[in-house]
Amino acid sequence: MIHYRKMVRATVALFLIAFSLTASAQTSTSSPYSKFGLGELYGDQLPQFRGMGISTGVRDFDSYSHINVGNPASYSTIRLTTIDVGLYGNYGNMSRGGVTQTNANFNLNHLNFAIPTSEKSALSFGLMPYSSVGYSFSSPTTIDTLNINNVYSGDGGISKAYLGYGIQFGKNISVGFNANYLFGTIKNSQEAQYPLSQGALNTKIERRRYINGLNFDYGAQYNTTFNDELNMVIGYSGNISTSMRIKESEVVYRTFGNTTDDSQNTALDSISFSEGQKKDITMPMTHKVGISFSKSNKWLIGADAHMANWSDYREGDSNPVTQDLQNSYGVALGGQITPDMTSTNYFSLVDYKLGVKYNKTNVKIGNQDVNEMGVSIGFGLPLPSNRRTSFYKVNFSTEFVQRGSSDVSLVKENFVNFRLGFTLNDRWFQRYKYD
Repeated sequence: MIHYRKMVRATVALFLIAFSLTASAQTSTSSPYSKFGLGELYGDQLPQFRGMGISTGVRDFDSYSHINVGNPASYSTIRLTTIDVGLYGNYGNMSRGGVTQTNANFNLNHLNFAIPTSEKSALSFGLMPYSSVGYSFSSPTTIDTLNINNVYSGDGGISKAYLGYGIQFGKNISVGFNANYLFGTIKNSQEAQYPLSQGALNTKIERRRYINGLNFDYGAQYNTTFNDELNMVIGYSGNISTSMRIKESEVVYRTFGNTTDDSQNTALDSISFSEGQKKDITMPMTHKVGISFSKSNKWLIGADAHMANWSDYREGDSNPVTQDLQNSYGVALGGQITPDMTSTNYFSLVDYKLGVKYNKTNVKIGNQDVNEMGVSIGFGLPLPSNRRTSFYKVNFSTEFVQRGSSDVSLVKENFVNFRLGFTLNDRWFQRYKYD
């Protein structure tokens, strides 16, 4: 017999542990492009959707309940209590001017819950990363005969805690929303070093931004069936442009030492200090559309397109041009196939996923757009269960991405993203009757 109190306690404990780990906004990128705006954006796709690269027009594509945060209208398909927890890692290299650097990062990725509230509605809540900042690079210049090494670095990021609800009206229409609380700390610094000037004092500016605020997503889906076999879903999701708050501190100090690389120097004394400055962040409007065709427990194929008005992003009264941000857009194609759900051959029960994508990112350096292209693959690995009311699946996805180019003003990045998720479906909070 199941003890529901123990289940609840275990769930709460797991959530708090994950919250404490993720709330520290662990850096999970080493990209110089994370310097701009709020950093490198994660997106809302869990591994089972990331393997296909699509989610806006995706609903119940197999016999499991999946949490599709990318379109909250899809929550209306959740029939079992669902927990999804996962890890993230990446490995890649950056190159510019014949110089190459290799990086690797790993951390907790997400912890999501969903609970059905009726036959056609469900709640979802959880904790996910929103953005990450992690970079360190130098830019040497010469003024007259004076050599200056400008060193830039940053770390931190933003986490997202959300509460969402989705409901279906009639046979074909579903709508939903997410209320998101974004919070985190981003640290940026800039140092002017004089490596060949004996006794010169370097100057460093360090800025910390403590960010928090509410953001709201909404979504809708239309689904229909042809010939009792072929399912079609058309989806849309977007967000309400909202303002968040920044509490900013800045310190300017001098450092001593003849540094010839991009290492950091010990502070000698401070020149100025300010704390508690408050600003509003104006977030951009985003729009996503998607369509998918599927045969339940057999195959799915679909496409997504998205755009975001990052040129409207503001921090206080800053001009968005100084942020090097522009409107972004992208497209993705993908799908999955499950060979035979009735087979006794395990490999016939596995979900095989594939996707391709192209994005014009929100970063523009000079007159150069920073674009990225990627290919994703994924696997859904069902696990044996001892109960007819419990179902388990391990979802794994890998993305091979190229960002930037070999142009003299850009950095070319080639990296691999790994995401591993564990999905649990169970009939919690349900009373059983016995004769």
